[in-house]
This record gives sequence, C-alpha cells and structure tokens, in this order.
Amino acid sequence: MYLVEKSTRYDIKGKRYINSPYKYYFMDLGLRNARINFRQYERSHLMESLVYNQMRARGFNLDVGVVPTYTYNEDGSRQRTNLEVDFVCSLGSRKYYIQSAYRMESEEKQKQERASLLNIYDSFKKIIILGEECPVTRDEQGITTISIFDFLLKENSLEI
Repeated sequence: MYLVEKSTRYDIKGKRYINSPYKYYFMDLGLRNARINFRQYERSHLMESLVYNQMRARGFNLDVGVVPTYTYNEDGSRQRTNLEVDFVCSLGSRKYYIQSAYRMESEEKQKQERASLLNIYDSFKKIIILGEECPVTRDEQGITTISIFDFLLKENSLEI
C-alpha cells in the first residue's frame, strides 16, 4: 500500500479510460493533514477520501467516473458537458456508482449530486453517501441515499 493512490478517470458511457487529470487520495488522512500543515479542513474532501479508503479496504478497484451529456444552446447548437461520478467501484461482477456529499442542504445541491447518476443508463446500483444522519432511502429512479455512519458501520451497507 502507498501513502497516496491515483484514481483514473473512466468514461462510463464510452466504457473506456480517459487520459485526463487524475485524482489522488491520501491513504492516511492524518498524514495528509500534516503534509498540508493543517491549512485545509474541508469536510467534503475529507469525507470523499474516507469513502475512497473504505472501498479500497473492502477490496474494490476505484475510478472517477465521467458521464458525457449534451445540451442545446439558444442557437440550437449542441454542447457537450461532462458530469463527474465520485467513484466507480468494481469488484468482480459487482459495480457501484457512488457520490460522496457532505451535505445536501438545498434542492440545487440535490440536483447536482443526482445529475451524473441519473445520466447512467445501466442497472448497477447508484448510491449517495451523506456526511450526516439520515434514514436510508431509495427514490423512484433507484438512487439509494445512506449516511456515512451506516456506510462505515454496517457490513452490508452497499446492499441496503
């Protein structure tokens, strides 16, 4: 195991890896904080690293997902935008798409976190992990929302 791990970007619709900027995750958050001299204390980043580390500990391979979407401008021209899925987690035939969201306080934030998951048209499970207490819910689009506490403490948290 290394102190820092690199996560590759993966085009979910095109089913291929992208040679674009990678994301890096510290395997020890205490060393991360010491390295940056405790200057940056963003709970959302720390939680994302925590989710990454937990999924690696469970044996999953992780990539950062990219979902290309198209919108039309006022002049009718088509514009491509890429939405990001925090983690594409694979272990054998099991695959999960996970969004790490410290909080979803507004309707705008909920739409933002759900947008990439709603644009994936396969049958693998889609999960949003929140950094606060919340009941486990599954909406009509099949997206499961669980708290970080349920995710970390329940052995079958991915199957809830």
